[in-house]
Amino acid sequence: MSKEIIARLAAQLLEVEDGELRPREKAVIEHAVRRLAISRDINLEFEGATLGQRLADRVAAIGGSWGFIVAFLAVILGWVALNSVVLATRAFDPYPYILLNLGLSMLAAIQAPIILMSQNRAAARDRLAATHDYEVNLKAEVEIAALHEKLDQIRATELAVLCEWVGRERGGK
Repeated sequence: MSKEIIARLAAQLLEVEDGELRPREKAVIEHAVRRLAISRDINLEFEGATLGQRLADRVAAIGGSWGFIVAFLAVILGWVALNSVVLATRAFDPYPYILLNLGLSMLAAIQAPIILMSQNRAAARDRLAATHDYEVNLKAEVEIAALHEKLDQIRATELAVLCEWVGRERGGK
């Protein structure tokens, strides 16, 4: 595609100079001129996740659910009840439950970075979706501006024809 066409459309429709166009905007204008679709399924780009990424997503999904919270609360209450009431004289982890604290600390130390990995993937997916939305919106804006220009040309042509007709009608009478 010629640089002149892109520069003209950039100046005409987006009101920016060709040198101010970012590569993404230039690609959008090229798609608009060629009448190509710009939309795509972003989720396809995230289907090829590694085992670690899928595991991180699964851990984050489970760790951030009400089921996990209720089950974890039940385990902690069971631990406390077992060591305080049932095994009061021979508890394997008597109050202040140091073994329970160690287990919770280790779980938090492992679970937190895994959840952060999953959040990083979600943030990357969101950034890609926002970029895609921008491209689609920009293409729609370019197409609408082009339609307005075409309508203005049609209106100008029709007005010229109408003025010519009215001039002939008045001159003929």
